[in-house]
Amino acid sequence: MLQNRCDVHTHTLYSRHAYSTVRENVLAARDAGLELLGVTDHFSDMLFPGTDLSHGSLRDYQHFVNMRVWPRSWEGVRLLRGAESDIRSLDGGLFGQEIEVAEDITGRPARSPSTLYDRVVASCDYVIASVHYKGFADGASVSQTTQMYLAALGQPKVLVLGHTGRAGVPFDVREVVGEAARLGKIIEINEHSLETARREGRTWSSCRSIAEACAELGCQVAVSTDAHICSAVGRAPRALAMLEEIGFPQELVATRSAEAFLAAMEGAGLPVSGL
Repeated sequence: MLQNRCDVHTHTLYSRHAYSTVRENVLAARDAGLELLGVTDHFSDMLFPGTDLSHGSLRDYQHFVNMRVWPRSWEGVRLLRGAESDIRSLDGGLFGQEIEVAEDITGRPARSPSTLYDRVVASCDYVIASVHYKGFADGASVSQTTQMYLAALGQPKVLVLGHTGRAGVPFDVREVVGEAARLGKIIEINEHSLETARREGRTWSSCRSIAEACAELGCQVAVSTDAHICSAVGRAPRALAMLEEIGFPQELVATRSAEAFLAAMEGAGLPVSGL
């Protein structure tokens, strides 16, 4: 039986359509027997539509700026600080990278201007890059969408490609998975995608094909819940069952233990101190 002792894609109240606090998720992780929890709230204009160059934009996202106050270990669970950032263009650009921020959260001039993305991810251990709004890819070729994912993977703070099986954007699976393996980065097998999908439907089939490619090409996966309420944290029966069905190798499950996931982070150039 495959082991999965980490949940590295979870949301809190900050994401607006989620319902639990960081502490509630930590307690749920402890009760589920997890060794490590990653909190990755949405970094997206789905939270604050119309985010622009105004001084208020950083204030809206100060949740991320202040994550350094979180303990590294809480209730016996190791705690990582992350963000799920939207892929917003065919060149692999992520939300916030074109938004300049010249003021801090108090409205005073920043010591040095930067982008909203850079200010947010400075406090993050890692970023999950996901497609939620796929309209920008309408009419794009598979070659273009493949390059989109490759470019997102190449961004330094991006560790994981999120729920590619349900995003509804076709791409060359083997090319993207192969590049993720080469870079030491991770493809997510997302429980939430499977719990809302028909067993033989498009999303399930797509997720399975991606998992099979990861097994064949030696790419690590993260089995994650994408939990939006604490009762879902650490519970991924469908994702694990699917991986069991295809004989997925345990050593490629980066979330099999805290040590394995932290080693994967270090291998991708994202070492975490204090854990």
